[in-house]
Amino acid sequence: MRFVTFTKSGSVPRLGAEFGDQIIDLTALALKERIDLPDNLLALVRLGETGRQTVVAHLSKRPPQSLRPYLWPRGEVSLEAPFRPGKIIGVGLNYTQHVEESSRSLDTDRELPSRPVLFSKPGTAVIGPGSAIRHDSRLTAQLDWECELAVVIGRTARKVTEEEAWDHIFGYSIINDISARDQRRSGQWFFSKGQDSYAPFGPVVVTRDEIPAPLELDLSLRVNGEVKQDSSTRHMLFGIPRLIADITSGVTLEPGDVIATGSPDGVGAGFDPPQFLRPGDVVEATIESIGTLTNPVVDASGPVSAASAPAGAA
Repeated sequence: MRFVTFTKSGSVPRLGAEFGDQIIDLTALALKERIDLPDNLLALVRLGETGRQTVVAHLSKRPPQSLRPYLWPRGEVSLEAPFRPGKIIGVGLNYTQHVEESSRSLDTDRELPSRPVLFSKPGTAVIGPGSAIRHDSRLTAQLDWECELAVVIGRTARKVTEEEAWDHIFGYSIINDISARDQRRSGQWFFSKGQDSYAPFGPVVVTRDEIPAPLELDLSLRVNGEVKQDSSTRHMLFGIPRLIADITSGVTLEPGDVIATGSPDGVGAGFDPPQFLRPGDVVEATIESIGTLTNPVVDASGPVSAASAPAGAA
């Protein structure tokens, strides 16, 4: 299934799913039909396969016409970030060509890493489709993009093997790993990659059964309609099972945690001359079988208002 979190006319976020070219309001369906179903996507993810099967079972046994009261045209709803992850674990230098690009433009090691390069992004960095990436000129002149496949964990994973890793995945989404290249501090990336709005996430979470070959997906990124990244997940240096096994050798992954699996080449810092995001730009990150995550860039050099603070998605 393709799960979403959505709002309508300023409503609180609701659990939904793509239903053809419409959005089905699973929160309203569950309340009306007395179905034992969470009202938010994070809680559903924490149910793992049981949650997905509950939704599939109820939708599959219903005649389509009985679902009409719960369906909304896409144009009448706003998609939000699917949820706020408990942990976002980023993977650096996970595409061979990006390793070369980074060694040339970002002074990283030109040798391929022998183990995954890991960092974290806080949940407060998460924004949803259509929400603004904040460009604060007081903090950066080098705001960059990175289109990445996001792996959503669905079962607690601790010291799992590569063979066991697939069973701990709920599904997949997109993360745009926004980075302030000039805010790396003695090799530490947290502030560079963890500022508010630096983790656009969405627009959907596609369950694992719908994407049987996640290491064969085309991915691309456009800025103002111009292609900047164009690659495939088949070029990952460390595949998804290796990432999960490596992380869980010492860090427990819990349902609702997200792994951002790394970026291919084509980041702004790698161009000659470098290209960076500016207020007014529009960034579109696309991954095959998932969709497109679109976000504008806005000037955030003024004082922070309550309305511009990161949303606390459930």
